[in-house]
Amino acid sequence: MYQFIGFNVLLKRIKAIKSMMMDKSVPRRKKLLIVLGIIYLVSPIDLIPPVLFPIAWLDDLVVWIWILLHLKDELDKYWVGDKAEDLSKNYKGKDIIEDAEYEVNVQDDKESEDEK
Repeated sequence: MYQFIGFNVLLKRIKAIKSMMMDKSVPRRKKLLIVLGIIYLVSPIDLIPPVLFPIAWLDDLVVWIWILLHLKDELDKYWVGDKAEDLSKNYKGKDIIEDAEYEVNVQDDKESEDEK
């Protein structure tokens, strides 16, 4: 929960929405939640009337914080820039260990039980 409070984390999750929406493996109900949140954000119908200008954005903010909290685990999978680099491509088919001697010892289950 403490990680959710950070402003940078919120921004990363908002940026991750685009990637999440493009992924076909994400359930439609999670995508629908984002779409409904956008519709609520731009619709003229609000719980708090726009006449109370500074407070009027409060309901939109609460709705989006709830959406981001609800989709926290899913959005964290799509953080842009935080993905680990796959270094295995650089070493595919190459012998990276040179001049090393090693020996593999295989013990049967019976031998290991006799030693105990």
